[in-house]
Amino acid sequence: MTDRSSDSSRPESRLIFEKSRPGRKGYSLPRLDVPPVDPLQTLPKDLVRTDPPELPELSEPEVVRHFVNLSVKNHHVDRGFYPLGSCTMKYNPKIGEELARLPGFTQLHPFQPEQTVQGALQLMWELGQLLLEIVGLDAITLQPAAGAHGEFTGISIIRAYHESQGRKRRKILIPDSAHGTNPASTTLSGYLSVKVPSNRSGTIDLYRLKDLVDDDVAGIMITNPNTLGIFEKEIDQVIEIIHDKGGLVYLDGANLNALIGISRPGDCGFDIVHFNLHKTFSTPHGGGGPGSGPIAVTERLARFLPVPVIEKGDGYHLNYDRSDSIGKVHSFYGNFLVMVKAYAYLRMLGPEGLYDVAKASILNANYLIQSLKDDYKLPYPCFCMHEGVLSGSGLKAFGVRTLDVAKRLLDFGFHAPTIYFPLIVSEALMIEPTETESIETLEDFITAMKRIRKEAETDPERLKKAPTQTPVRRLDEVKAARELNVRYQG
Repeated sequence: MTDRSSDSSRPESRLIFEKSRPGRKGYSLPRLDVPPVDPLQTLPKDLVRTDPPELPELSEPEVVRHFVNLSVKNHHVDRGFYPLGSCTMKYNPKIGEELARLPGFTQLHPFQPEQTVQGALQLMWELGQLLLEIVGLDAITLQPAAGAHGEFTGISIIRAYHESQGRKRRKILIPDSAHGTNPASTTLSGYLSVKVPSNRSGTIDLYRLKDLVDDDVAGIMITNPNTLGIFEKEIDQVIEIIHDKGGLVYLDGANLNALIGISRPGDCGFDIVHFNLHKTFSTPHGGGGPGSGPIAVTERLARFLPVPVIEKGDGYHLNYDRSDSIGKVHSFYGNFLVMVKAYAYLRMLGPEGLYDVAKASILNANYLIQSLKDDYKLPYPCFCMHEGVLSGSGLKAFGVRTLDVAKRLLDFGFHAPTIYFPLIVSEALMIEPTETESIETLEDFITAMKRIRKEAETDPERLKKAPTQTPVRRLDEVKAARELNVRYQG
């Protein structure tokens, strides 16, 4: 393979302004058939330009080629494998995009009277019922815009619940294998985050948990399966310990892809669960959003849900008259078009399809991890769920880091897995293949990872210089973080 990443003479490496030539056009307009208007006579002078705008001048094919070349420089799920652990970067069926673009959805306005948007309200209500059935809980809000926003909403409900009981509690327990957003959401909500250590099996240490639980604990936030990809086999005991002290149990649903159709959190005793529609239910993930992070709760917490709540009676209506509600957490009702895509996905798959999704995601993850465990360390030697965590700590003997492995993977056309997380694994490589990848794709990834392992011994400098086949080479990350400059220097 030839390294062309630093060849600034190539057309695709030049800025669109550098390609511009005076007088070139990509359009033609008909002759003006109305009297011309002087802008100075119709607009305030401070809104009228004195100089023409600095716009590039190119022909239509030049513009098309420029943006097509830019599009293929970016890695995304439609272009290749994206095994980003804990993010569930699955392929998004294009039928969801088509349905979300229907004029009946895109031309709605949130200020329309309820009777004119009954179809949209029905879709949201039915989506909520489907999600409740999946997790085995009683009431739901679709308002939160993402997982972390859902966490904030859930913790706000925990606070409202305890205050309604005349209790002021200050602590939220968080396992050391949890998502990083959990302590952030806890702190933002005004609670003290208390870490719960893992045991040798990579699950919550029950003995340490019992020591930490007291009358000041409002609840615990659990990711299950956790970020090691391990199911909390003693989850019933964890929940019992918290409930016995009057606390609530929150499930971070970011890893729900491993549970759908197999295990319902509500049946296990969870009080609150958040969904990531942009992860588990295949609405687009990344690219700046929008996302969607609904929250499901038990019956005793339903009165605290944000307003408005969609209710079904003689038609569908929005209920704002809820005195115990924590209030609104999003403008209007949430990111509606994301909900359309999730609804379509659920209706297409049905219960059997969701069960197949979970089984395939677990099978794919175990195939990858078991195939690579002799090349990279497996810190917790057990079968995983939908994702698994390897360690590149054994490569330090050759002067190679996990970062080097991730950068070298880019040269083979793969996005790197999550690295250096979870923090309890040294030189972590967190891999989630999802259920949408074929055996051939998994085999190619395994081959690339094994080749990189061999290169670490025989040619470590190659890894340290990687990537060489990407539009941008390796950045000085410290300098980039400290001296961020995103301004165009023309």
